[in-house]
Amino acid sequence: MRIIELNKLSRSEVNALIDRSVITDELVSKVEEVIKCVKDEGDECLRKFLSDFYGLSSNVELRVSEDEFVRAYEVLNGSIIKSLEVGIERVKEVQELIKPKEFIVRSLGSAYVGFMVRPIDSVGIYVPGGRAPYPSTAIMTSVPTKVAGVPKVVVCTPPKVSDGSVDPAVLVVLDMLGIKEVFRIGGAHAVAAMAYGTETIPKVSKVVGPGGSWVSTAKYLLKGVTDIDMIAGPSEVLILADEYADPKLIALDMISQAEHDELATASLVTTSKSVAELVSKYLSYFIEKLPKPNASVVRESLSSRGFILITDDLDEAIEFINQYSPEHLQVIVEPSKVPYVLTKVVNAGVVLVGSLTPTALSDYLLGTNHVLPTSGWGRFRGGLSVYDFIKFIGIAYCGPECIKELGELASVLARYEGFVGHALAIEERIKSLSPSGGGGS
Repeated sequence: MRIIELNKLSRSEVNALIDRSVITDELVSKVEEVIKCVKDEGDECLRKFLSDFYGLSSNVELRVSEDEFVRAYEVLNGSIIKSLEVGIERVKEVQELIKPKEFIVRSLGSAYVGFMVRPIDSVGIYVPGGRAPYPSTAIMTSVPTKVAGVPKVVVCTPPKVSDGSVDPAVLVVLDMLGIKEVFRIGGAHAVAAMAYGTETIPKVSKVVGPGGSWVSTAKYLLKGVTDIDMIAGPSEVLILADEYADPKLIALDMISQAEHDELATASLVTTSKSVAELVSKYLSYFIEKLPKPNASVVRESLSSRGFILITDDLDEAIEFINQYSPEHLQVIVEPSKVPYVLTKVVNAGVVLVGSLTPTALSDYLLGTNHVLPTSGWGRFRGGLSVYDFIKFIGIAYCGPECIKELGELASVLARYEGFVGHALAIEERIKSLSPSGGGGS
């Protein structure tokens, strides 16, 4: 694991640490071919992909059947189902608390202005599969759509290579939330199918959900054909630590995120050289304890994308964090320093405070959402929430008092901008309110 001192790096070397985009020219070219195939051939393209990549029958049913939902409950034990129920309830509670309300106010004593809150008419959710099942992602993406009141929710998720089935825990989550339009397709093919629509998969107004580099690239390319939430994946964690922190726990937190994917990024920024060195040693120790497949992924992730960065002081560390804009920021510093850190951090997907708040816990049951901005998107947005599934539609009413008070000034601005028609539309209404103008309402 690389241990680097920030004050010894050039600006270009710092930029190289910050740049972790997974969207490459080569990948863009490949994903563009997938998008064209789905757009032109629809279901035929999807079935060919399932046949070539998963070895499934060429006439496989894309839509998950009702029988599959029923069987999903039969194969899961009670503790898993209980965990899913708790996860749904905790995320739902937070989303309902933050859901915005409609409002109308009287502005400047005459005009009534406000916002109507309306759900997006249709949303497509991508629930990853691949190396592992992600029922937790089904919770994080689906619950906010239900709280928002989205009337049509479509889900695409990769099938298992072994038999073409969809993960039962994912199906149980979706069934609990009343989502039954579920399709066995993954990767860029799934994103394109939801963006354009096929004979079987409906076209939607917005596609959300995390994924690997193919999914992220497809979302990036299809923004405009459909709306998207963000680039969300591969996973990232950046840990801020001082001499107060426990190096053993830091190492485990880095490993927990690195095991997602070889392209995951797990890094540490610390003001303590001794913590940096101990974390490096613990990483080597714990990697040896992992199952071989996990260990291989973690080694590749940490060696190719991770780093341990030593800074001169806390302010220098925070400045780097804001430039880096991590998906997950863990703050493990002496408690009296926490308020200062929180006032200074402005760019992060989620901030997890204290040694007992690991990213691994936030991935499941804290009530935070684990669909978060990666690749620096934390500079301009936060994690997925009910706000991603609603529209604020402005509404206003201007009566006689309002048009008299504001009309002449608005007309002046309209004529200044050269829009005479705008000015006349306002002025004629003012005239209509004069005794000889016929009145108004």
